[in-house]
Amino acid sequence: MARIKGAVNAHKKRRKMLKLAKGYYGAKSKQYRAASEQVRRSLRYAYEGRKMRKRDFRRLWITRINAAARLNGTTYSVLMNGLKRNNIAINRKMLADIAVNDPAAFARLVETARG
Repeated sequence: MARIKGAVNAHKKRRKMLKLAKGYYGAKSKQYRAASEQVRRSLRYAYEGRKMRKRDFRRLWITRINAAARLNGTTYSVLMNGLKRNNIAINRKMLADIAVNDPAAFARLVETARG
């Protein structure tokens, strides 16, 4: 039985890795070993970044809601508790958008949460 050599697949693998490393500085875009290490790292950072983006936006929304709530004489936690008690199901993204773009409507929401 003939021995199968791995040249074609090895070259494909290397070419794929170097294509992903295109645009990196110096050896990281030219040498396979340096490129593969950097690509592996970059893919891991990209994965973590996708998770972090969700956390960062939630933090931003909470900060905006808290700032608007304090302008209306209450705090974030009291406001959220009041909304939950009154069965007002509105997510933080929409609440933050209302707080920034429609302060009058947000003030009515705060009054509802208080009552």
